[in-house]
Amino acid sequence: PEETVTSSFASFIHGVQPKQLSKAVCHRSKRMILDSIGVGLVGSRTHVFNIALQYCRELYSSAAVSSVYGKPGVKLSPTLAAFTNGVATHSMDFDDTWHPATHPSGAVLPALLAASQMLPPSTKPNGLDFLLAFNVGLEVQGRLMHFSSEAHNIPKRFHPPSVVGTMGSAAATAKLLSLSTAQCTHALGIAASFAGAPMANAATQAKPLHMGNATRLGFEAALLAARGMEANPSILDSIPGCSGFSAFYSAYEPKPLAVPSDHHEFLLEKQDIAFKRFPAHLGMHWVVDAALSVRNLFINYAGSFSSSLIRTVVLKVPVSKYINRPSPSSEHEARHSFQFNACTALLDGEVNLSSFTENSIHRQELRELLDKVVVEHPEDNVANFDKMYGEVALLLHSGDVLTGKCDTFYGHWRNPLSRESLLKKFRSNASYVLSDEKIEAIIATVDNLENLSDSSQL
Repeated sequence: PEETVTSSFASFIHGVQPKQLSKAVCHRSKRMILDSIGVGLVGSRTHVFNIALQYCRELYSSAAVSSVYGKPGVKLSPTLAAFTNGVATHSMDFDDTWHPATHPSGAVLPALLAASQMLPPSTKPNGLDFLLAFNVGLEVQGRLMHFSSEAHNIPKRFHPPSVVGTMGSAAATAKLLSLSTAQCTHALGIAASFAGAPMANAATQAKPLHMGNATRLGFEAALLAARGMEANPSILDSIPGCSGFSAFYSAYEPKPLAVPSDHHEFLLEKQDIAFKRFPAHLGMHWVVDAALSVRNLFINYAGSFSSSLIRTVVLKVPVSKYINRPSPSSEHEARHSFQFNACTALLDGEVNLSSFTENSIHRQELRELLDKVVVEHPEDNVANFDKMYGEVALLLHSGDVLTGKCDTFYGHWRNPLSRESLLKKFRSNASYVLSDEKIEAIIATVDNLENLSDSSQL
């Protein structure tokens, strides 16, 4: 393969040997090492070091109190439980999506669940406290994304949950822990130093770590703030010559969040959430519904679906490099491929969990259909979850053309899932781990969460 900058770094790291160090390099580096050790020794007497040390000793203590998804009897320290559950939430890209684009729940809920179990019995938050903290986490994420027009479009630089999700987790946990105003300020500042993951790791096993880190590190930011750690109190402001949170987004124009009056209109009231019907990147849901539409036309036309009658499959989708994958080779790549999801829907009449198994991904008939795909990017099809559309056209050997188009898939905030559909999805997913009795108990508990006396019961 052609050498890249990254591969050259890797080659150097692997191949460099001690004999290649010059005397001057050795002399200077030893001076640096000696100085650094001295600075570290005196630094061990500082307040900030003691906060960090205390926190780490607690974090990795044997006092494991917080539950792990799908592992009865297994408990971890709170922030590690949040991390693990965050990874689980995003492991299949099956979690909810908002606009501007992010996955809001997965960055907040695991932290709150773990924190609820962490708190002593006398200070357990009730269900209403839990709901409020959750919405605080959503609100902070949404407000921050509205600070930049860049955030409204499908991301190119940073994976949004790793940025706004970390801040939302910090805000939600700070609320649940009843931190002071000053501590909440510092929690956001600390969280900003923990935020950010590159989009290049999309469609890899590393992407779910973004969610795990977001919920864990936001949680940690709140815990550190509670112990007296301080950060820049103007982290969200636009300060010329010194980037704060603006480092993550261009055209950054922060706006204050008004102090809540008797009634505060949360962003969730104005902007609903998209729930996914199958485990893949949100953009896939447009092309799948378009593909299912044209598949029905094809069956009416030919009596049954046969890919041998198709000369070309034309996909009209927005420009978004990381979800334009002509020949995915792994489940994570398949979840981020317009081509794969459209062709799977055409062949099978659906996309579901089993669509992303190794056997499904590498079957011959799918590979043959993928070879027929041509991708086009119409100017009016923008990379924005509120404005984009998916179109699938089948150019047949007979010369006929069949076309399906979707501008609002079922599950989008403009066409939300019914309660029946949402419960069907939950029961199906939960059935891999829990009994029917426990599944129904969770549904009942969430339905009555505001009346729950101890949110840790969830």
